[in-house]
Amino acid sequence: MRLTPREDSFYDMFADSANNLVTGARLLVELISDGADREAIAEKLRACEHAGDECTHAIMRRLNETFITPFDREDIARLASTIDDVMDAMEEAADLVVLYQLDELPKGIVHMVEVLERAAELTAEAMPRLRSMKELNEYWIEINRLENQGDQVYRKLLATLFSGEYDPMTVMKLNKVIDRLEEAADAFEHVANTVETIAVKES
Repeated sequence: MRLTPREDSFYDMFADSANNLVTGARLLVELISDGADREAIAEKLRACEHAGDECTHAIMRRLNETFITPFDREDIARLASTIDDVMDAMEEAADLVVLYQLDELPKGIVHMVEVLERAAELTAEAMPRLRSMKELNEYWIEINRLENQGDQVYRKLLATLFSGEYDPMTVMKLNKVIDRLEEAADAFEHVANTVETIAVKES
């Protein structure tokens, strides 16, 4: 028995944050599909980003109010922040597609977004396992593999952009979009690395 109760609601809060990433990634898949109402979908992604901010703020408020936490306070703050970074990058990518009126996107962007969708699903599956700290190593290994895959897609996209197929203004616009997608993939890896750090400390 613990003399002072430990606040375990963080697990549910992280699960909610990660599930929000799945929603955001799937909206991103919709946004880049042919014939999509991109403005409407981008608006939904903005709502997702706001929901993510609320999740992050709720975690930080709870952290400030809690005496005994399930794992290190610094790791709780870092995990909340890195999850938030993923959503920010995905939402910004979607917003840029709409703002720049990019009607046609390179095919490689589809593969990049598929990587993000799979990473979001894996992250959402992993969060409930923080309670037991079991069966998490496969999660961060697979996220690292996906991030490497995303890097390869990113480099191919850059090669396509600078092949002469696009005019310089379009290159600049598309480059900003794929940079944000790459940031999202990197942020997913940062989430996984944070989870690995937590698991190692708690083992």
